[in-house]
Amino acid sequence: MHGSPMYRRAEPGQEDEVLAVLDESAAWLVAQGVRQWPGRFERAWIEPAILRGETWLVEVEGEVAATVTLDWADALWEDDGQAGYVHRMAVRRHAAGLGAEVLRWAADVTRAAGRSFLRLDCVASNRRLRAYYESAGFAYRGDVTVGGAPGQRESGGPATLVSRYELPLDPADLPQIPR
Repeated sequence: MHGSPMYRRAEPGQEDEVLAVLDESAAWLVAQGVRQWPGRFERAWIEPAILRGETWLVEVEGEVAATVTLDWADALWEDDGQAGYVHRMAVRRHAAGLGAEVLRWAADVTRAAGRSFLRLDCVASNRRLRAYYESAGFAYRGDVTVGGAPGQRESGGPATLVSRYELPLDPADLPQIPR
């Protein structure tokens, strides 16, 4: 991967671009024996976040290399107004390694919004991803059971145990704006 990533909001009508990244990542995970996501995503799972302006496409050298949803509430956490939440972060295989940059970007956007934490979750059995988040400075905040499709928080559907993680964001890291 070369070049600096460019972040742009996914717009209605770009669902196929988002799904292409998610489905490529999901298929790779399934091939690795990792049960993080289903083999394919459904359009209905991503459309609401796109309509709310929470889903982003990440381009490198003009090509979509990743997607991420960054929102301001998650039913798995107490709604304290202090965090941004990363969901459905996926990186195409040709851009492996871009995930760390996407997490830094999400932390910067969250910090700039005046929030103190970046939070995320993953399937509790995905030890490799859990270790990745911990090595990136995220602290484990317990396991909870969720229902529904990936990224949804429903009472029905298949139940999945997920691990929650939190990264404290130091407001002192923000650039000082002259008055």
